Amino acid sequence: MILDSLHNAARYYDLHPNFRKAFDYVNQNDIANLEEGAFEIGEGLKLIVIVGQGNTKEEAVKGFECHDKNIDIQISIKGPETFAWKPREKCVNPNGDYSDERDVRFFHDAPDTFFELKENQFAILFPEDVHTAMIGEGLLKKIVIKVKI
Repeated sequence: MILDSLHNAARYYDLHPNFRKAFDYVNQNDIANLEEGAFEIGEGLKLIVIVGQGNTKEEAVKGFECHDKNIDIQISIKGPETFAWKPREKCVNPNGDYSDERDVRFFHDAPDTFFELKENQFAILFPEDVHTAMIGEGLLKKIVIKVKI
């Protein structure tokens, strides 16, 4: 997992061939005014704009998840937004089977830690990062960029 601000995004371009393309899209568009929904923004890149009311920690951990085929770049647009996290190797209580169609695996495990993203900060969540988000008060807005592995 990586946590940083958009100002420093260029530091991570070399970690994956599509990270530069993902962050270029963010820098070249008015992300604060993107409409809610899912959009293809390039080969192997899908942008999802999410707007919703923040959840409690207890409610949010019901969606404790990880992915096998994608890396998430999650960017806070209107927050702050709290995330829960635990390394995948420590998760031992699966919540159902892996969904290949949705590229998601859920767990009943309790998070090891919580962290907060403020506006224009991001988290890069790899397949080994079990996570959940949208924890907070009031209306939250974020973008998730799915980067195909």
